Amino acid sequence: MAYSIDYKMRVIAYKAKGHSFKELYEVFGIPSTTYYVWKDKLEKGVLGIKVKQTRRRKIDPEELKRFIEEKPDAYLWEIAEKFCCSIPSVHTRLKKLKITYKKRRLATRKSPKN
Repeated sequence: MAYSIDYKMRVIAYKAKGHSFKELYEVFGIPSTTYYVWKDKLEKGVLGIKVKQTRRRKIDPEELKRFIEEKPDAYLWEIAEKFCCSIPSVHTRLKKLKITYKKRRLATRKSPKN
Protein backbone atom coordinates (compact mmCIF):
# COMPACT_ATOMS: atom_id res chain seq x y z
CA MET A 1 0.00 0.00 0.00
CA ALA A 2 1.38 3.41 -0.93
CA TYR A 3 1.21 6.14 1.68
CA SER A 4 1.42 9.87 1.02
CA ILE A 5 4.41 11.89 2.16
CA ASP A 6 2.20 13.88 4.56
CA TYR A 7 1.02 10.67 6.21
CA LYS A 8 4.59 9.43 6.62
CA MET A 9 5.61 12.78 8.13
CA ARG A 10 2.71 12.63 10.60
CA VAL A 11 3.76 9.14 11.70
CA ILE A 12 7.37 10.24 12.23
CA ALA A 13 6.26 13.38 14.09
CA TYR A 14 3.90 11.33 16.28
CA LYS A 15 6.73 9.02 17.31
CA ALA A 16 9.08 11.99 17.86
CA LYS A 17 6.62 13.40 20.43
CA GLY A 18 7.48 10.46 22.67
CA HIS A 19 4.76 7.94 21.91
CA SER A 20 5.59 4.23 22.09
CA PHE A 21 5.57 1.82 19.17
CA LYS A 22 2.48 0.17 20.61
CA GLU A 23 0.62 3.52 20.48
CA LEU A 24 2.00 4.17 17.03
CA TYR A 25 0.61 0.85 15.81
CA GLU A 26 -2.78 1.41 17.47
CA VAL A 27 -3.21 4.89 15.98
CA PHE A 28 -1.69 4.47 12.51
CA GLY A 29 -1.43 0.71 12.04
CA ILE A 30 2.27 1.07 11.19
CA PRO A 31 4.78 -1.45 12.60
CA SER A 32 8.12 -0.34 14.02
CA THR A 33 10.08 -1.68 11.04
CA THR A 34 8.12 0.53 8.64
CA TYR A 35 8.67 3.51 10.94
CA TYR A 36 12.44 2.95 10.91
CA VAL A 37 12.49 2.61 7.12
CA TRP A 38 10.57 5.87 6.72
CA LYS A 39 12.77 7.65 9.30
CA ASP A 40 15.93 6.45 7.55
CA LYS A 41 14.62 7.64 4.18
CA LEU A 42 13.70 11.03 5.70
CA GLU A 43 17.23 11.44 7.05
CA LYS A 44 18.67 10.58 3.62
CA GLY A 45 16.24 12.96 1.91
CA VAL A 46 14.54 10.36 -0.26
CA LEU A 47 11.26 9.85 1.61
CA GLY A 48 8.95 10.79 -1.26
CA ILE A 49 11.10 9.67 -4.18
CA LYS A 50 10.08 6.43 -5.85
CA VAL A 51 12.29 5.02 -8.55
CA LYS A 52 10.50 2.85 -11.05
CA GLN A 53 12.63 -0.16 -11.79
CA THR A 54 12.09 -2.29 -14.83
CA ARG A 55 13.92 -5.42 -15.76
CA ARG A 56 16.06 -5.47 -18.84
CA ARG A 57 14.25 -7.71 -21.27
CA LYS A 58 16.06 -10.16 -23.48
CA ILE A 59 13.87 -9.30 -26.44
CA ASP A 60 13.97 -5.61 -27.26
CA PRO A 61 10.48 -4.60 -28.49
CA GLU A 62 11.75 -2.21 -31.15
CA GLU A 63 14.23 -4.72 -32.50
CA LEU A 64 11.52 -7.39 -32.55
CA LYS A 65 9.18 -5.08 -34.52
CA ARG A 66 11.95 -4.40 -37.03
CA PHE A 67 12.66 -8.10 -37.40
CA ILE A 68 8.97 -8.86 -37.99
CA GLU A 69 8.76 -6.11 -40.63
CA GLU A 70 11.82 -7.51 -42.43
CA LYS A 71 10.76 -11.15 -42.19
CA PRO A 72 7.01 -11.39 -41.68
CA ASP A 73 6.99 -15.10 -42.55
CA ALA A 74 9.54 -16.14 -39.92
CA TYR A 75 8.52 -18.89 -37.56
CA LEU A 76 8.64 -18.47 -33.81
CA TRP A 77 11.62 -20.80 -33.54
CA GLU A 78 13.53 -18.67 -36.06
CA ILE A 79 12.81 -15.54 -34.04
CA ALA A 80 13.84 -17.38 -30.86
CA GLU A 81 17.16 -18.33 -32.44
CA LYS A 82 17.75 -14.74 -33.54
CA PHE A 83 17.15 -13.38 -30.01
CA CYS A 84 18.74 -16.38 -28.18
CA CYS A 85 15.66 -17.16 -26.14
CA SER A 86 12.83 -19.67 -25.93
CA ILE A 87 9.81 -19.94 -28.21
CA PRO A 88 7.28 -19.20 -25.41
CA SER A 89 9.11 -15.97 -24.54
CA VAL A 90 8.85 -14.83 -28.18
CA HIS A 91 5.15 -15.67 -28.16
CA THR A 92 4.62 -13.74 -24.91
CA ARG A 93 6.49 -10.68 -26.18
CA LEU A 94 4.52 -10.67 -29.45
CA LYS A 95 1.30 -10.96 -27.46
CA LYS A 96 2.27 -7.99 -25.26
CA LEU A 97 3.06 -5.96 -28.36
CA LYS A 98 -0.35 -6.96 -29.74
CA ILE A 99 1.15 -8.52 -32.83
CA THR A 100 -0.90 -11.46 -33.98
CA TYR A 101 1.33 -14.08 -35.40
CA LYS A 102 -0.59 -17.09 -36.52
CA LYS A 103 0.47 -19.23 -39.41
CA ARG A 104 -2.37 -20.87 -41.24
CA ARG A 105 -1.78 -23.86 -43.39
CA LEU A 106 -3.36 -24.08 -46.76
CA ALA A 107 -6.61 -25.93 -46.72
CA THR A 108 -6.42 -29.38 -48.24
CA ARG A 109 -9.30 -31.42 -49.51
CA LYS A 110 -10.07 -34.60 -47.73
CA SER A 111 -10.83 -37.57 -49.84
CA PRO A 112 -14.45 -38.70 -49.60
CA LYS A 113 -15.06 -41.65 -47.30
CA ASN A 114 -15.60 -44.90 -49.05
